[in-house]
Amino acid sequence: MKAVFLTKYGKNQQNLELRDTNLPTLEQGEVMIECEGFGLNYADVMARQGLYKGAPPIPCVLGYDVVGKVTEVAENENKHWIGKRVVGLTRFGGYAEFAKTKVSAIAEIPSDWSIAEATAIATQYCTAYYSSQYVTNLHPGDKVLIHAAAGGVGTALTQIAKAKGCEVYGLTSSDSKFDYLKSNGVDFPINLSKSNYHEQFKKLTGGKKADVIFNSIGGESIKEDFRILSVSGRLVNYGAASISGKKPNLFTLLGLLRKTPKIKPLKMLGKSSGLIGVNMLSVGDVKPEVVSYCMKEVIKLIKENTSIKPISGGEFPVSEITKAHDLLASRKSTGKIGVKW
Repeated sequence: MKAVFLTKYGKNQQNLELRDTNLPTLEQGEVMIECEGFGLNYADVMARQGLYKGAPPIPCVLGYDVVGKVTEVAENENKHWIGKRVVGLTRFGGYAEFAKTKVSAIAEIPSDWSIAEATAIATQYCTAYYSSQYVTNLHPGDKVLIHAAAGGVGTALTQIAKAKGCEVYGLTSSDSKFDYLKSNGVDFPINLSKSNYHEQFKKLTGGKKADVIFNSIGGESIKEDFRILSVSGRLVNYGAASISGKKPNLFTLLGLLRKTPKIKPLKMLGKSSGLIGVNMLSVGDVKPEVVSYCMKEVIKLIKENTSIKPISGGEFPVSEITKAHDLLASRKSTGKIGVKW
């Protein structure tokens, strides 16, 4: 089979290379998927830059979500999956014509869902559901601030928040994305490149603070978020995109650590507020049943609520995967980017 290998770190145009490789070997509880395509995630960009600690050593095959048909199962009890079109979460290895994953990490999907739409369910919408419905909850009237609101997870969080009756404030780095944010349900788009976003937020709310903040940036932005987090507020951090594009070395990681504020439990106790960290790979490793539950609930939500729908950010042939990666890294994309074989 063919697979896309990451061969070296950086922005080099040749560091994503299509190679022949062996089929993966199934282990207990796993299924094989013949892939139509796969999705891109910002963690892929950071892995390409050498900034994602959890990525395997190079050369390696990245990829967390795939769409395709189940062709093989490890146990007879799972034979009913053979031939079904599914979306699957992979622990890397998704940039391949065939990928394996746990049977608990797949879900059957309609034939008319595109690669981008389907893979968004496995990662972005699963992350959004876990962050907003599993480890915390949203309530009607909540003021919700979303970083990178035009991205895949930001898109999903916006739709879920609006379905719950929340007031959504979406951060972006460009006015050009305001129309997209508004069409997706953001009540108040905020361009963080113009001025301090927490000042803009307080001006829009008349001095009121945020009930829930979803942060994919990390670092110093956590400190800024705490300044506008309300009593009983929840801050959910699910990424560290602030170090993207920087050199992959110890100084970069130390810089992130230095800029991240120290947690003061007594202060949070006094405000009845909380900080929640989200890493879906860790959840999948230890509690795959939680990921399975979230994925099924997301699919149910999409079928029951027409306002919750994955948005495609475009699909690229595998021969243009570097172009797709660069688009995602540029922060100019909206929605989910898919790659097809």
